[in-house]
Parts: sequence; structure tokens; C-alpha cells
Amino acid sequence: MYVADSRASTSAHGAARPSAGRRRAAVAPTVLALGTVSLVTDVSSEMVTAVLPLYLVTGLGLSPLGFGLLDGIYNGFSALVRLVGGHLADRGGGRHKWVAGLGYGISAVCKPLLLVAHTLTPIGAVLAADRTGKGLRTAPRDALISLSSTPQTRGRAFGVHRAMDTTGALLGPLAAFLVLRATVDGYDAVFAVSACVAALGLLVLVLFVPGGRGPAVPAPPGERPTLRAAVGLLRRRDLRRITVCALLLGLATVSDSFVYLLLQRRLGVPDRWFALLPLGTAAAFLLLAVPLGRLADRAGSWAVFLAGHGALLLAYALLLTSWHGTGLPYLVLALHGGFYAATDGVLMAAASDSVPERLRSSGLAVVQTGQALTRFACSLLFGAAWTVWGDRAALAGATVALAACAAFSLTLRPAGTVTA
Repeated sequence: MYVADSRASTSAHGAARPSAGRRRAAVAPTVLALGTVSLVTDVSSEMVTAVLPLYLVTGLGLSPLGFGLLDGIYNGFSALVRLVGGHLADRGGGRHKWVAGLGYGISAVCKPLLLVAHTLTPIGAVLAADRTGKGLRTAPRDALISLSSTPQTRGRAFGVHRAMDTTGALLGPLAAFLVLRATVDGYDAVFAVSACVAALGLLVLVLFVPGGRGPAVPAPPGERPTLRAAVGLLRRRDLRRITVCALLLGLATVSDSFVYLLLQRRLGVPDRWFALLPLGTAAAFLLLAVPLGRLADRAGSWAVFLAGHGALLLAYALLLTSWHGTGLPYLVLALHGGFYAATDGVLMAAASDSVPERLRSSGLAVVQTGQALTRFACSLLFGAAWTVWGDRAALAGATVALAACAAFSLTLRPAGTVTA
């Protein structure tokens, strides 16, 4: 991995861009700084995420339907504010860092509030506020990564960022596991430590991520940063196809928490070991994010994106089989992590090619919003199906739906044109 040197040009957003004459692509300092912020913040977030399913279902006695509702809020509420975050970041040409910082700050404040929330309504409110913060920060952060990279290196840049982000996802459950074993009031201790780590991530953002505003340049018609212009980007054929596929595939993507609960029930994993299950997903994601990002730059983002959903489909199929061997959890979690490595940053790299620079944050937010809404719907539907018909029937339905959506997505392959 190479870091951009002083010869790299700088955009109006404070992000370094590799010079055209360089033979080897560089990863900009902005990407590395944002990766560090995401690493620290993900330690905090994943500490909570690792224990939340067990805390809610076992500790508070929520039904799968009730957990599906809360999980949908946790993962889908951000859809309501992602467009707002993207719009605020694009206005003025240099607010990406500060809008992202607002989002990180809101999420950091929410962590200690979990110490006093012990029923469905207040927990739902805290999770909704936490996801509001995530919604505000995600599009501006990804826009900074995109604007710091060339079209030929975006897959690699997103891969490096996601690898650093996933390092935090790997350390978070491990930290939660150690805190649970070392303390009496385990869940409260996890929430308290998580709050402290989140504050550290916000400090890194403020001190090390560039955030200067560039000179105001009149925007061409149709590219002024308004919400209408952002939604109007869907008139672009490639972006529309990418968004439709992200929506369809998101509607059949079972929440991570449900995957871990399914594994626990299949294998009888003791409660004290539950927090370690996300480590398998995170480890595979960490190992594969950069290689698959580079592959997306060479072979095309769309092929890698669809292959990732093929890995997820295989993981579902394994959970439906009668196999109870010791290799089952390792294989399922490896496929689960491979799915994220092939889709998370790769989708943003593919969408960036179809969005003009002035609307980069808003355009990415359009795709993210659609995907978040459909995953919210999937959490509700899967939780309801589990409650009514059982876990195997619910997973079988999700598997059939994912196979159908993936087959349809094969017919909507974007041309992959690049928009400067």
C-alpha cells in the first residue's frame, strides 16, 4: 500500500488525489485517516452489536418479532437521514468532514444512554438516534473516499478503508467478550467502555481528517446540490440499475444478528461465547476487502458485487442443511465475511462512477438509502416469519428470494461509464 506523496494534487475538499503520471496508484492520506476513524468507531459500535441480540432476546425476553423490529430500526433508521446528510455535505463544497463529525458525535452520545434504557421503547429510541448519527456520516465519509481517489483506484481505496473499518469490527466483539468475562455487570460495562472508545474516534476525526472548504464555483444546471437533483440522478441509466439491484438484493439480505442467532441455535453455542461469532465475519472481511477491491478495479465492480451475493446464498444454503460438523460455523462466517468484502465498498465504488463530483455525497446517499430501507423491511419480515413459522422456514424463504433477486440482477449489468 502506497501513501500519496507531496506531488499529489489536492481537491477543493481537502482530499489528496494521485497525480496522473504516477505508475503505481496511491492510497490518499484522507483515506487512511478516515480508515483510522472508522477502525476506532467500529470497536465501539461492534462492542454493542456483539452483545445486543443476546441482551435483548435472552436478557430482556424479546420475541424474534420484537428483536426484528429493533434490529430493523438499528440498521434501517439511518435511511431517513442519509439523503439529508449527503445534501448538507455537498452544499458549500467542503462540509463533508463536519457533517460526518456531527454523525459520529450523535452516535457517541447514544452509547452511555443504553445504560439507562431497559425496555423496548427507550432502547428503540436510543438505537434510532444512534442510526441517525450513522445516516448523517456514511455518505459524506464515502464521498471523501471517492473524491480522494481516481476512477481506476476507487475499488482499492474503498477496500483499504473497509479493511481498516473491519479491523475495528474484529476487535469490538473481542473487547466485549473480555469485558463480559471480567466484570459483574457485564452488559453495562460493555456500554460504558463503548462510549469512551466512540469519543476517541470522534477526536481522531477532528484532528486528522482534512476539512477545508474550497472556493465557490458556479455549478452547471442540474448539478446544484439539492435533494431534487440527488433524486434526479436516478435518470442516469447506470445509477438507476445499480440502485434497483441494491434494493432488490437488500430485501433478501438477512440481518447479521439473525445469522448469528441461527448459528447459535443450530450448534448450541453457549451464551458466553455468542459475542465471538461476529469475529469470524470480521476476519474474513478483513482478509478479503483489499484483494476484492483491487479485483473490482481490474475485472469490474459489478461482477465482484454479484459474486458476493453468491457467497451469501451459499451461506444460507449451508444453514438449511442437516450438517452439524465442526466446520459449519467457520465456513458460514467465512462466506458471510466474503459477502461483505465483495459488496460493501465495491457498491460505493461502482456508484461513484455514475455520480458527478458536485453531487457525490448526495448520489451515494440515494443508493445507501434505498439499500437501508429494504434491509429494514427484511429485518421486519424475517422476524415476523421466524415468529410465525420458525427459523428454518424463514431462512428458506429468504434463500429463495435472494436467488431470484440475484438472477434478475444478472440482467441489469451497468455499462460502467465513468463520470468526472
